[in-house]
Amino acid sequence: MAITTEAHSADLLLLAEEAVERALSLGATDAEAVAIESEEFGVNVRLGQVEQLTESGSRAIGLRVFFADDAGSRTASTSTSDLSQQGLTHIIESAVALARVTGPDPFAGLPERESFGSNDPFAQHLYFNDVDAIPAAERIEMARRCEAAALSFDTRIQNSSGADFDASSSRRIMVNSRGFSGEYRRSYCGFSVTPIAQDASGAMQRDFWYSSARTAKLLDSPEVVGRIAAERTLRRLGARRVATQRCPVVFPAETARGLMGNLLAAADGDSIYRNASMFSGKLGEQVAGDNITMIDDGTMVFDHALADGTSIRVGGFGTAPFDGDGLPTRRTVVIERGVLKSLMLNTYTARKLSMQSTGKASRGLAGAPGIGGGNYFLEPGAATPEQIIADIPNGLYVLQTMGHGVNLVTGDYSVGASGLWIENGELAYPVEQITIAGNLKDIFRNVVAIGNDLEFRGSGAVPTVRVEGMTIAGS
Repeated sequence: MAITTEAHSADLLLLAEEAVERALSLGATDAEAVAIESEEFGVNVRLGQVEQLTESGSRAIGLRVFFADDAGSRTASTSTSDLSQQGLTHIIESAVALARVTGPDPFAGLPERESFGSNDPFAQHLYFNDVDAIPAAERIEMARRCEAAALSFDTRIQNSSGADFDASSSRRIMVNSRGFSGEYRRSYCGFSVTPIAQDASGAMQRDFWYSSARTAKLLDSPEVVGRIAAERTLRRLGARRVATQRCPVVFPAETARGLMGNLLAAADGDSIYRNASMFSGKLGEQVAGDNITMIDDGTMVFDHALADGTSIRVGGFGTAPFDGDGLPTRRTVVIERGVLKSLMLNTYTARKLSMQSTGKASRGLAGAPGIGGGNYFLEPGAATPEQIIADIPNGLYVLQTMGHGVNLVTGDYSVGASGLWIENGELAYPVEQITIAGNLKDIFRNVVAIGNDLEFRGSGAVPTVRVEGMTIAGS
């Protein structure tokens, strides 16, 4: 079926459907198209002046085709932002030609027809038009106000790395030759500021804070964000080194998210079937302490109370109606009371492991689907962060980790860090130029306390955690 001129100006859904039909007419046994259109805005303000302003829109389509035979499926993918007749015809014919000359893969191919499906995108509340309605001048002013609040908080803050405001809206479409057709829209807005503080000796420190949401109604005020960023920066002044030792380490929510996120990374099906994970062969076995339950849920919707007494329902940052394979997103208990219960699987990796997909496929425009989660979280405990540090005579409260010293095959963990030193159950003074080290297999079993401060500020949320017996390398 030829792509008509009328189709070029029509909806992206029609273009995607026609791309699939055209690929089949050229001999492909299966085809899948993904189309995305988006609008993005970003501004950076430093010392009250706009340093960078970007605004862009894009429309693009990607096509994946399959030629199946007894040996498996030959596959190729192409993509383009040229939606003219010539551009679309080019990617269709290129994908077909490339697929014919690739080697067969017995595990490649679309999911079975009965697997496809989608949750209701409207019930997930992913798009709010008030984001697009915020005028550019107001977006710039919010960044200015945020930075101004940080700069005016304390005389030791005279500089900043700037404040940013970002906003975007997007529409995503997926169709394939096995009857699946789905689409949804998302919105996002947020701002942040990074002030720089200087003490009497001239030593400087920086930190940041932010607010982000799917709707402008849930953004914090710029003044609140600026004040928090200033407070976080000032507490770093006067940092010193500490002696090398073994001690308890407390990871607050911002840094615990990265540490405990390694649980999901180790459960990635792609790493498992390549035997490149410390969790390989561990399904059904104890891999963490029995207080550890980690969940990935691509369906989460939250109820938020507004200042006027009303409430609003908003989908999580990792929420979507379907995954990159066209399967419905779902809630998956990956670790339950320390036992590895499920893996992060897309259709391809599930076939490799003779298992079923857990709905964790991620998909760009080109290439095969990868693996990506939805909203992941560690189930919270009952203790407050203050209670978690109250009985620590000496220990580290980690504000920031640096570097990528994590080996998910062996579990070795070693990262640069800065934070606050704990003395007699209280945060005493800032520390820096240290390294924290251990092995993730031990770390996940030595989490002795989990906080009650679970809060989703992104697609992942982990409350404060306390780990016993980590090594601090200092002076």
